[in-house]
Amino acid sequence: MTLDVELPPGYPVQWEADVVLRDGSVAHLRPIRPTDEAAIHEFHSRQSEESIYLRFFAPLKRLSDKDVHRFTHVDYEDRVALVLTLREDIIGIGRYDRIEPGSAEVAFNVSDHYQGRGVGSVLLEHLAAIAQEFGITRFTAEVLPQNRKMLTVFSEAGYEVTRKVEDGVVALHFDIEPTDRSKAVAMSREHRAEAISVSRILRPRTVAVIGAGRSEKSMGHHFLKNLLDAGFTGQAHPVNAKARTILGRTAYDTIGDVPGPVDLAVVAVPADKVLKVVDDCAAAGVGALLVVSSGFGEGGGEGDELQAELVRRVRGSGMRIVGPNSFGLINTDKEFSLNVSLSPSMPPPGHLGLFAQSGALGIAVLASAARRNLGISVFASAGNRVDVSGNDLMQYWIDDDETHAVGLYLESMGNPRKFSRIARNLGIIKPVIVVQSGVSSYGVPPGHRVRSTKVRPAVFAAMLRQAGTIRVSNVHQMFDVAQLLVHQPLPAGRRIAIVGNSAALGALSAGAVAGRGLTVTHGPVNLPSEATVEEFREALARAFDDPDVDSVLTCFIPPIVAHDEDVTEAVRMAARGSDKTCVATFLGMRGVDSSTSMDEGGDTGQAIPIYAMPEDAAYALAKATKYAEWRNKDHGLPVAPAGINRRVAEDVVQTVLSVSPEGRRLDPDETAALLTAYGIEVWPSRKAGTVDEAVAAADDIGYPVVLKSTAPMLRHQGGVTGVRVDLGSEHAVREAWASLHERLSPLAAGQLEVQRMATPGVACVVTADEDALFGPVVSFGVSGLPTELLDDIAHRIPPLTDVAVSELISSVKAAPVLHGHRGSTPVHRAALADLIARVSVISDDMPEVVSLRLNPVNAHPGGVQVLGAEVTVAPVARRADPGRRSLT
Repeated sequence: MTLDVELPPGYPVQWEADVVLRDGSVAHLRPIRPTDEAAIHEFHSRQSEESIYLRFFAPLKRLSDKDVHRFTHVDYEDRVALVLTLREDIIGIGRYDRIEPGSAEVAFNVSDHYQGRGVGSVLLEHLAAIAQEFGITRFTAEVLPQNRKMLTVFSEAGYEVTRKVEDGVVALHFDIEPTDRSKAVAMSREHRAEAISVSRILRPRTVAVIGAGRSEKSMGHHFLKNLLDAGFTGQAHPVNAKARTILGRTAYDTIGDVPGPVDLAVVAVPADKVLKVVDDCAAAGVGALLVVSSGFGEGGGEGDELQAELVRRVRGSGMRIVGPNSFGLINTDKEFSLNVSLSPSMPPPGHLGLFAQSGALGIAVLASAARRNLGISVFASAGNRVDVSGNDLMQYWIDDDETHAVGLYLESMGNPRKFSRIARNLGIIKPVIVVQSGVSSYGVPPGHRVRSTKVRPAVFAAMLRQAGTIRVSNVHQMFDVAQLLVHQPLPAGRRIAIVGNSAALGALSAGAVAGRGLTVTHGPVNLPSEATVEEFREALARAFDDPDVDSVLTCFIPPIVAHDEDVTEAVRMAARGSDKTCVATFLGMRGVDSSTSMDEGGDTGQAIPIYAMPEDAAYALAKATKYAEWRNKDHGLPVAPAGINRRVAEDVVQTVLSVSPEGRRLDPDETAALLTAYGIEVWPSRKAGTVDEAVAAADDIGYPVVLKSTAPMLRHQGGVTGVRVDLGSEHAVREAWASLHERLSPLAAGQLEVQRMATPGVACVVTADEDALFGPVVSFGVSGLPTELLDDIAHRIPPLTDVAVSELISSVKAAPVLHGHRGSTPVHRAALADLIARVSVISDDMPEVVSLRLNPVNAHPGGVQVLGAEVTVAPVARRADPGRRSLT
């Protein structure tokens, strides 16, 4: 968000970030610049005498020009300063000065008007991350004892802080290497701030509709009318300079004329007038914007430039924005009754939170929910998703008691790494159902800001599974699953009882259940079509009371003797008396049991989800069961392999990049040094250009050895063409050399290596790739035909837990060959898991490692041997989720 100002040499643009403060407002963080001298003087002049004394330990009414020059002229390495700005005014300053090779002194100065909003915490978080880039591992600070706010910033950051009082000053010392606690603190602060920022949008007390016209054809007119018709409990104001009143409400010429603070402004004016409206809203102190206007990035060209400028101005003014090109927002909570959308009617209140990026789809989604009698808590359409996204809504839903399950319709994803982290936190307490539509480099809707990606769809699918989300293919399936999850307890297991009044329907239901990986208990119970209601009740009671049953699927065709309503009531009463999951198939019906009336709070309680066909019921049951298993399982602990020396690895990478700024593939010695720093030993090998060199290499490495060609055109399966030398003799090596030269072209024959022979085992491949969109991606497979012909490769997104690593190994179809297939001895799984864990930590620590290939990895009963390794490094842009708070 850098303006058109002259930047000093070496200015690190990548450090700039928009951040959400504790109160939900937005500020811009950037490195200090020499041109900030006047702004620093202005900042200091606004500070109270107490704040000045606490920062400088002296009553400095004015900073000297010499001091300000020193403050603003830094080298962005040993001396770093960051400023936090709002509407271009500096509201906070943080800096460090290196005092020893691994230590720096840190200091902060926060505007009196913005203290208590987390400014100091944001600055510390970013300074610590930057300092680590330059080998600084420890911060020191000197703070006056009465400066309790700054002492709190340090003590609550999650670091182990030591204190010592000397000469009336508190000297603080703490390591800034991230710990589990410091990471948890940062993520908790991010969650709280982003949740509050969304809450301010969805729970406004005053809404202004800018561009509301008297004509019913006006977009703004529709938004204002829908807001009023929904019974909005707050103040609603139209803004239109050409009208006195609109829909019975006084119209104001500008947003600045609206009395009192405005929490949310709906912007419904032509695209070319939006920026002026944004500036007016900023001047009036509006909290957030909902921009429904089109004509931005979805049209490309000038629209892209207009959209970029829109984001810059909104965030630079401390506001958040939904849209542009948004369908709108709905909050059915009766405390607000907010409907700022194009939907003419409010959906029934309930407990499903919905997020959709497509406006047109939003209409279909709400209509489908209404047809099913499925209540909604919150609906949000992101439009072009320039700011508020599904990640933000998930942060809000974590704390929203009215939302019990979440449905996301995603057409693009701007930050999969952050999505995975937030979705996992939400999924632990509430199910997250994801409809994926074209989330790839080939299907990004116009106007959506998305980094390019090279990963295959399988990586996106793996990310969703890893995050515990429930992936479905369409809106129909999303609601099938949602109506079960919102209204029924989670299945306790995979055992299903089927009770119905048709043998054919029972068989169809059993087949559908078994086909989804569930188990039918005791076979379907098929009552005769002339069964009475009492017989229905007894059969249902037996099913619900059976200890071998986890869920009950009831399936009925219209009975001959009993009435439909009586059968429905029997199912309802049986389910309500049990804590087991119940779904019903009543042919031709779909939705939530409409006989269950909502109470005043919009709660249908334990209503029965009804499906038109058994296949739909089985699908929903299977998805809910799998989610319950994920939620209840042990997710493990973050991997933390011993014996890692990150400093050595960073030195290797930075040395290479200093000589080759564009990056390159590491040579064998560099590769070995990097991997050894992470505790990975590459199996010894030597290049050989002549037969005498091959003999010398074999003597050095130790027999038995393998003589192999590394020519690219000859790679297959394990990656090499080789000849085994079974005896430790010079004669055998010379014979193998001659044999290979007879079979290979002169070019290939010149690319030979001698490698110590590995223990017989299973060849595997472990890789890590840095993707511009997803960040690091770790993959695993069994070498040879499974990976090359069948694409049997599993993927995970770091950081990984020990459980995630184990699941990565087990998830490939060829995994049985690792575990003693056909009587063979199982490989050392723990050693293989440790190797993958180390690769995941490398990829998570070092985005410059853009490609890492361990191939083949020989897994055997005694351990693992890395027989081949290739590493490519390159300078990369900062990750979308960089480990420090930032809106992207």
